[in-house]
Amino acid sequence: MTAFSRFTPLISALPSTVPFVGPEAIERQRGRPVLARIGANESGFGPAPSVLATIAATSGEIWKYNDPENHALKAALAAHLGTAPANIAVGEGVDSLLGLIVRLVIEPGMPVVTSLGGYPTFNFHVNGFGGRLVTVPYVDDREDLDGLLAAVKRENAPLVYFANPDNPMGSWWDAASITAFARALPETTLLVLDEAYCETAPAGSAPPIADLIDLPNVLRTRTFSKAYGLAGARVGYAIGTPGTVSAFDKIRNHFGMARLSTEAALAALADQTYLSEVLGRIFAARDRISAIARANGLKPLPSATNFVAIDCGGDGIRARAIVDGLMEHGVFIRMPGVAPLNRCIRVSAGLAADLDLFEESLPKVLKTL
Repeated sequence: MTAFSRFTPLISALPSTVPFVGPEAIERQRGRPVLARIGANESGFGPAPSVLATIAATSGEIWKYNDPENHALKAALAAHLGTAPANIAVGEGVDSLLGLIVRLVIEPGMPVVTSLGGYPTFNFHVNGFGGRLVTVPYVDDREDLDGLLAAVKRENAPLVYFANPDNPMGSWWDAASITAFARALPETTLLVLDEAYCETAPAGSAPPIADLIDLPNVLRTRTFSKAYGLAGARVGYAIGTPGTVSAFDKIRNHFGMARLSTEAALAALADQTYLSEVLGRIFAARDRISAIARANGLKPLPSATNFVAIDCGGDGIRARAIVDGLMEHGVFIRMPGVAPLNRCIRVSAGLAADLDLFEESLPKVLKTL
């Protein structure tokens, strides 16, 4: 296949990869529909009715660009979090913000510390800017804070990524441990604290905003894609000191945010009653997924997210067979990509009908293994 001849050497050397294969691609490849979409950590419960009403009411303004300063959303988030608008950067989902963060810090050859098997989109951005990934294995299915800190110091790394709660294992650390980790890092190392699942986590797992807001080498990233049910709207934000946050303005796409997405996020943030309701539904779905796993001789892992990682025993071959087998029944799930985490499958909290099909299909698949 012929390609343009003057891509940069870095781009020419990179493999053509997609961090996640979506259910749409699987449908095209297999020629069968996804009937239960419980693999992408979306919220099948959807956004609040008030959010949908806002989208409908403001859709006629789609001809306008979004406010390039994101003033209203920054102000609303600051009021919600108890900080100032200057502490907030808004972007097209956490994935976009991760790319900007890597671009802000990393030049070709620089070391970047993360966990082996952690969020692959972060790795995708690091590779895309020529960084050198330095990975630390999980310990007891949790990211290893001591190991990450040691790797940062050994490599003199300018960037380290840590997710709490964790994707793909659903595990978490307590707030005191995270604060101690952040304050132990060298001032020359920027911590990306990915808190995409903070709304579904137990009390005491996320440090209060005030505990880290004074650290210029910490950026906390959060999203409206999970508990708020707006994955398709692509709205994320970063929290940090004004000096660090203002650096995003040097490189971000100032017209990247969609106007309707911003209106949806404002409405979602205002409807905390619905958020509480949907969190209850997520917790109930987690319990049901765990019960289904146990009933089939599998081991669900404790989860602080909107999904449950299930230990299938054996290795990645067995887990892959379960993922593929379930897809033959129209059930879309995923699995971690790196051993030993890939002994697990990962099932997102979903509607009762989705979990019904999962419950019906899983024993049929297991019988074929």
